[in-house]
Amino acid sequence: MTVFKDYTFIVVALGCLALGGISGVIGSFAVLRKQSLLGDGVSHAALPGVVAAFLLTGIKNTAVLLAGALFSGLTAALLISFTVKKTKVRFDAALATVMSSFFGLGTVLLTCAQKLPDATQAGLSAFIYGQASAMLKSDVLLILVCSGFLLLGVILFWKEFKVFSFDPEFAVQSGYPEKPLSLVLSLMTVITVILGIQTVGVVLMSAMLIAPAAAARQWSDRLSVMVVLAALFGGASGVLGAYASAVGEGLPTGPAIVVVSGLTVAASVLFAPKRGVISRIMKRKMNRLRLTVSFGGESKDNEGRGNN
Repeated sequence: MTVFKDYTFIVVALGCLALGGISGVIGSFAVLRKQSLLGDGVSHAALPGVVAAFLLTGIKNTAVLLAGALFSGLTAALLISFTVKKTKVRFDAALATVMSSFFGLGTVLLTCAQKLPDATQAGLSAFIYGQASAMLKSDVLLILVCSGFLLLGVILFWKEFKVFSFDPEFAVQSGYPEKPLSLVLSLMTVITVILGIQTVGVVLMSAMLIAPAAAARQWSDRLSVMVVLAALFGGASGVLGAYASAVGEGLPTGPAIVVVSGLTVAASVLFAPKRGVISRIMKRKMNRLRLTVSFGGESKDNEGRGNN
């Protein structure tokens, strides 16, 4: 298969593999903390940071644009957290307000950038839906390095993240620092989202962050198994999406990755051995059959005793 010998495909597939793997790991904690939509808000909020970084510097370097996205995403995450803690506004309302406001600001800035007389702003709109096919070796190295640091952080704070994700009240009572841990987890989520906006875009990045973790949650109740499965599902979705984009004419990589992730979630919801819909239906039928056989046997015994 010639596609596996193509240098561009290898670069894109490796980047998508690393991004999908770390998205599954970090997304697992977002799912358990019931903050799945935080990635959606951060990804949309990253757009004004990307465009503002270009307008201020005049250069379209990936590192510079992602730095702007990181600043904008962190600002949005902190603003959401501040609004929830200091006001009576609920998390979903705060997220929707901040997300739409930042994305609207990004759209306005993008329109202003596109009206510049030169052509240096070309390609900025690709951050909305992603452009993985334009991924360079330097971009892949950046993803690998950042993913390595994020994975190291998860390993170092594994016990703290585990307790804080499953039972935050118990974690606080046990002396774990709530605010620093929440801030670290939010920061790791923001960094993961920012790494992926070039690949799948600000619109679809939340799906890449949450879908592998949601699928893995159906297969296990243990956090360690869930995180490993989420990393495998995310990495496999990245590679399969890149492959589908390579063999499919005009098929964008980002949406292809998200479609594969969605199919993984659907398959997990249906066929997972404990939580799967089909598995539960089969268990109910087996239990009914056992009850029928059991009560049927008792009825026959009673009839036999009555005749005697």
